[in-house]
Amino acid sequence: MVNQVVVRIAADRILSRGLNPKTGEVYVLDDITNPDYRAAVEDYILENTEGI
Repeated sequence: MVNQVVVRIAADRILSRGLNPKTGEVYVLDDITNPDYRAAVEDYILENTEGI
């Protein structure tokens, strides 16, 4: 089961070019290794970003 709060935080960091707390570099979608969370973040970004 995917935690939607975690999905929203990860998506917001990716969209705002925030830092990945684990690496200290800009957070990118490829940093998400869990396939369920990756799919959920992709869906969240597509649903909540205008113009895509």
